[in-house]
Amino acid sequence: MARDRYKIRCDQHPHFLTGTIINWIPIFTRPEAAQIVLDSLQYLQTNGELKLYGFVIMENHLHLIASAERLTKVIGRFKSFTGKTIIGLLKSRGEDGVLQQLSYAKARHKMDRDRQLWQEGSHPVLISNEEIMRQKLEYIHHNPVRRGYVDEPTHWRYSSARNYADGDGLIGITLEW
Repeated sequence: MARDRYKIRCDQHPHFLTGTIINWIPIFTRPEAAQIVLDSLQYLQTNGELKLYGFVIMENHLHLIASAERLTKVIGRFKSFTGKTIIGLLKSRGEDGVLQQLSYAKARHKMDRDRQLWQEGSHPVLISNEEIMRQKLEYIHHNPVRRGYVDEPTHWRYSSARNYADGDGLIGITLEW
């Protein structure tokens, strides 16, 4: 059985993707860790490797709506880079307890590393029309509201809701789909 039952079949089309921290550890409560994700997404966009249509970063997971020529590879590289960089951040800050959790939760077959940040897979869902795109954008933008963190989607700092409301988001996104 494959490790991820979801497959990206139409690379050029937008997909709804989820990245979850192993064991749901709240890594993104550290602004520096969230910034690493934002910087990486911005880099991939600037270099023409990724089109980002929407995102939200929560305390222990993120949702993206994105497309790329080779989306599976781009997301794999994104997770590898951000994982190594965030683990480096945690080491530099002496966060031994969290590092131990990442070691303990590491999948047994991951023999090439001491720790694992991201769960495997991204559960891609093809966005085949405008109705589904709007539904997924509303879902990700309302995630912090449903959790009770904010009253309005635009009040959550780590989201593309502001990009759609007034164009004033933390990173640029592609608004035309």
